Amino acid sequence: MNKKIKKSISYDEIIKVLQEEAVSLKNIVLSNRQVCDIELILNKAFNPLDGFMNKNDYENVLKNMRLANNSLWPIPITLDASYSFIKDNNLKANKKIALRDKEGFLIAIMTIKDIWKIDKEKEANYVYGTTNKSHPGVNYLFNKTQDYYIGGRLKKVQLPHHYDYQLLRHTPEELKEQFKKSGWKKVIAFQTRNPMHRAHKEISFRAAIENGANLLIHPVVGMTKPGDVDHFTRVRCYQKILKYFPEGTTSLSLLPLSMRMAGPREALWHAIIRKNY
Repeated sequence: MNKKIKKSISYDEIIKVLQEEAVSLKNIVLSNRQVCDIELILNKAFNPLDGFMNKNDYENVLKNMRLANNSLWPIPITLDASYSFIKDNNLKANKKIALRDKEGFLIAIMTIKDIWKIDKEKEANYVYGTTNKSHPGVNYLFNKTQDYYIGGRLKKVQLPHHYDYQLLRHTPEELKEQFKKSGWKKVIAFQTRNPMHRAHKEISFRAAIENGANLLIHPVVGMTKPGDVDHFTRVRCYQKILKYFPEGTTSLSLLPLSMRMAGPREALWHAIIRKNY
């Protein structure tokens, strides 16, 4: 009797197939914000998202801070594009597009679910509570975001590459494994986008003590807001402050997040992201 033997396909073979497929696809070169977003989708920091939001999820997030399946999620994670790009490349539902970084490296392949025109005033009012363009998030929405969103699921090829602080960058799984090896059972995560000062140090350390936990300093090194100290300077500050915590109690890891400055929604978003880590 002949038996069919199933051959398992290795990860490298899957990636090779995706790279070959991408050769014939239209390309979107990702902006700095989109690179941050896609990294955190692909590494599961944005769990339960599995791609850039489709229209149904987007509308639910604006109105209810939940995805269509009722999962809590407060911030739209979207892929914007211009009308001319969509029209010239004949993009529509079920077509695939290759998503690349500015150096041309293939990050993922998206299968388009839907495309829709953005109501920017509506989004600004829901997410930021204002349409005042002096707000950095609103300003970005009106002046840098293109007029259409493309939603769809992603197939990962590789995470975006970073050339700085590589030993301080971890996926959620890598960080959890690090905690496990260190014997950490409970972890307090401290969100920061600026250099830590004495009050930050005291607040974070006391929170860890009160909860019988270890401390993760988890600063944002993606896009923040105009006028912020550059992330190279900030990371050096975080590295220096570590010596003021008891040895073995505190860890530093960098988060490639593009912040929106969205007030209460942003705070809830950070809590969900840290929970995933």
